[in-house]
Amino acid sequence: MDDTAKYLIHASIAADGVVERSDVVGAVFGQTEGLLGDELDLRDLQQSSKVGRIDVQIDSENGQSFGRITIASSLDKVETAILAASLETIDRVGPCQASVEVTNIEDVREAKRRKVVDRAKELLAGSFDESVMDSSKILEEVRESVRIDDITDYRSLPAGPRVADADAVIVVEGRADVLTLLQYGVKNAVAVEGTNVPDAVADLTAERTVTAFLDGDRGGELILRELAQVGDVDYVVFAPEGRSVEDLARQEVMSALRDKTPYGDLFDGDDPPAPAALAETDDPAEKAPTAAVSVATTSAVDESGHTDAETGDADADRAETGDADADRAETGDADADAGAAESNGVARDESSTLRGHVRAVIDAETGTARLLDGDFEVVESVPVTDAFDAVSEAGTAPYAVVLDGELTQRLLDVAAQRGVEQIVARSAAEMVKTPVDVRVRTIDQLATAD
Repeated sequence: MDDTAKYLIHASIAADGVVERSDVVGAVFGQTEGLLGDELDLRDLQQSSKVGRIDVQIDSENGQSFGRITIASSLDKVETAILAASLETIDRVGPCQASVEVTNIEDVREAKRRKVVDRAKELLAGSFDESVMDSSKILEEVRESVRIDDITDYRSLPAGPRVADADAVIVVEGRADVLTLLQYGVKNAVAVEGTNVPDAVADLTAERTVTAFLDGDRGGELILRELAQVGDVDYVVFAPEGRSVEDLARQEVMSALRDKTPYGDLFDGDDPPAPAALAETDDPAEKAPTAAVSVATTSAVDESGHTDAETGDADADRAETGDADADRAETGDADADAGAAESNGVARDESSTLRGHVRAVIDAETGTARLLDGDFEVVESVPVTDAFDAVSEAGTAPYAVVLDGELTQRLLDVAAQRGVEQIVARSAAEMVKTPVDVRVRTIDQLATAD
């Protein structure tokens, strides 16, 4: 009955004498019998399980008795209220005068609802402590799991899936470094697993374009020394001093690979410099083109049938050609300058060189941006705040931009879209991505190159 009860009738009883529980129960049945008709007869209701047992608690003190009566009911509200009111007609219990007063009719379902609400609050507070992942986090987690699953063995060494067929490979120190690069989409890394360079890696360096991407510590230096003795190293990248490749964030890894240094340009002789010395090399002319790094995030073969490696080599050639053109335009080809001087009859003015424009715009603190054509003639000069609109709306895409201000990602993106080949700015904001087709330098980097 307790499981099906909807209401509980609570009543208090007082008797002028000493009575017991059985006396109270007998009074309830005896004095309500026939009072409400056959449909609400208490005995019949109990037999049909519409009313539960009569629970009585009675205490006697100083010749008087006091207690509580509780009756469970599965009747509706009206019938339960009538039954409760009938209890107040009881005026005797055994031989004693008595009075009964209904104090409350409790809705059992409401009590259960309160219990459900309280428990739900506890569950809500304790069971949902982890934040819900949004769609971007779900996609990134799935992508990372796929990349990690892609790790393979190259002649028993941990390697990315592209090492076997890529034209360029990245040599790292351990398995954790390979996993880190895989998470960032670089699938052509192979680990030497210690300072003793395996024959498999040494043989690999003879056939591929090799970038050594090593930790910024003594171990990384030792690996480079042995790798240079037993194999052929084309480019070198060190993590920041005191840090490992596996500790680097995506942006740090990509930036380091973009700024990799040709091995032959680092030093004279057979001994490589310490990692700190490499970290201080800021000359853009010594930095290798980005496209040689095989970062495969799509299919190994594109729609035209070229492999990722072929595409990377083509991009590298373009980047190197762009650097050569930029250096030639910046320093000036002697023969071309001589011919121009003879045909024009005047010496070339300093303002017709990139450095001359840098001095006129940035060193002079003009607060302007100057758009230049391929001959370094001024196409347009605008305030720095209007540089984005000037580049995006220029009728003919400028060859170079000199900016007396901070280069932002937004301006760099539109410059890359319009085909700008060089940008020199007072400073540069932190970039999420740097296009390989645009040569970007700050005034400090330009001064260091001098």
